[in-house]
Amino acid sequence: MSACGGGPHARTGRVTHTSRQVATRPVVSAARRLRLAVPILTYHVIAAPPPGAPFPGLYVTPSLFAAQVAALARAGWRGVTLDQVLAYWRHGTPLPRGRPIVLSFDNGYHSQYADALPVLRQHRWLADENLQLTGLPPSQGGLSAAQVRALVRGGWELDTQGLSHADLVTLGPSALRHEVATARQVLQRRFGVPVRWFCYPSGHYDATVIDEVSRAGYVGSTTTITGWARAGDDPYRLERIRVLGGTAPSALLEEIAAARRAGPPPPAYDGG
Repeated sequence: MSACGGGPHARTGRVTHTSRQVATRPVVSAARRLRLAVPILTYHVIAAPPPGAPFPGLYVTPSLFAAQVAALARAGWRGVTLDQVLAYWRHGTPLPRGRPIVLSFDNGYHSQYADALPVLRQHRWLADENLQLTGLPPSQGGLSAAQVRALVRGGWELDTQGLSHADLVTLGPSALRHEVATARQVLQRRFGVPVRWFCYPSGHYDATVIDEVSRAGYVGSTTTITGWARAGDDPYRLERIRVLGGTAPSALLEEIAAARRAGPPPPAYDGG
């Protein structure tokens, strides 16, 4: 979802004149809602990379993250959730004032609670957590159940990458269903939230994976393809923008603008 420039959800209030003036709720046409595009940023670890980290680009230091969010806010962006964007697209449910942008956090690292949540709370922004249920225990930097509940209480949306961040395109029908459907059921039961969105682990998906995600009741999915998400896109192949370590705030703003010009995604993707 990409944010469209110049206040895509700006409102035009109307007033009815009777014996007194009564302000009515602004009406946004379906055509205008469908033109709204929103960028989805992808973050992983909010920390400095330790020596020998295999993927140092996935680490954004807390100070740099805070500077990026501050720059986004100065540029008029406002952090919202995928559910909020979908509600606007489908029903015209108003979005917070500002240019909507979704910050998504993959895997479920402890630093997303410890270092990202306070920054976003300061700006009164919300975010999306794409949680995997195994493979990131607290001893290895994973979120505890109590921390996930704290994110949910803070207004974050809880989504998932499946049970174990498995390569879904390599799985048979039963294992695929377990990764996709069971993960949603477990999170719904454990945290009492709807879990409407899936995030393809490492961006790997094909038609079979999409069918399983749809069958499990998710309303859509996010990929690792660079671009903005639009109302008219296939909801099971929404594009995002990966934020790599060392990205200066000004460079991030430029990357967001450049990603809006990216072309449509291919029918399948196997990388990233």
